[in-house]
Amino acid sequence: MPTSIVTGGAGFLGSHLCERLLAEGHRVVCVDNLATGTLQNIAHLRDARFEFCQHDIIEHLEITGPVDYVFHLASPASPIDYLRLPLQTLKVGSYGTHNALGLAKKHRARFLLASTSEVYGDPKVHPQTEDYWGHVNPIGPRGVYDEAKRYAEALTMAYHRQQGVDTHIVRIFNTYGPRMRPHDGRAIPTFLRQALEDTPITVFGDGGQTRSFCYVSDLIEGFLRLIESDYHLPVNIGNPGEYTILQLAEAVIAATGSRSEIVYEALPQDDPMVRQPDISLARELLGWEPTIGLAEGLQHTIASLR
Repeated sequence: MPTSIVTGGAGFLGSHLCERLLAEGHRVVCVDNLATGTLQNIAHLRDARFEFCQHDIIEHLEITGPVDYVFHLASPASPIDYLRLPLQTLKVGSYGTHNALGLAKKHRARFLLASTSEVYGDPKVHPQTEDYWGHVNPIGPRGVYDEAKRYAEALTMAYHRQQGVDTHIVRIFNTYGPRMRPHDGRAIPTFLRQALEDTPITVFGDGGQTRSFCYVSDLIEGFLRLIESDYHLPVNIGNPGEYTILQLAEAVIAATGSRSEIVYEALPQDDPMVRQPDISLARELLGWEPTIGLAEGLQHTIASLR
């Protein structure tokens, strides 16, 4: 029975990954300091093969017994969190990634870093391909997250090249689904919360900025395919369907039957104007592409909220 360590395992993505790994027959150790994750996300995973370890991966972690996979997902991931926890975000990207990589090295485990499309910043290339180096403001308020992930990628490649660790890097584009926090600050949970309460839906700027939204089960499938591959450079995993934020707000109103009206607020600093993954590499390398479109994914998410 393979053993998987999932840092950030009580978070939105981490809890879905733990669930999928258990379904695949793994023993799972979920490591989380509960800064942004919750025990509620993993309450349904009571299984003899599942263990929860409350621990901050910024500190050294000892695991006894064999470890086959290390999935490093720990990090604040929404603007509301990393703007509130800037130093913790930088530390989990640096010390936390170092500790997770050290664990993989010690146990000769396969390692997957959950990186982000935020490494592309406010991109000058559209759609974004993995060989684009990005356009990031390192000292802006979002820089704590963007640069933490860029550093984590550099550290991961250094461990691969110098220490021979079997590493993999996934660049995640906007993902949504059940178990996102309603006050998470990201567009889909915010719009759904507002729509279900029939309160005004707040769109930043003129709503013309674009995003691409991937349903969580599609993303997790991409993780599992990537960690089993022999490819070590970053791979985009996301849904290339591109929507303006205004189109998203209208889709949420239609999906919920809400009476909400749309109101406009000032655009946050360094908010990217476009975001769309080029997934040619994932298609070719992993035979992966998303299977759930926005309309279907929103219905699954709404059902979980109701």
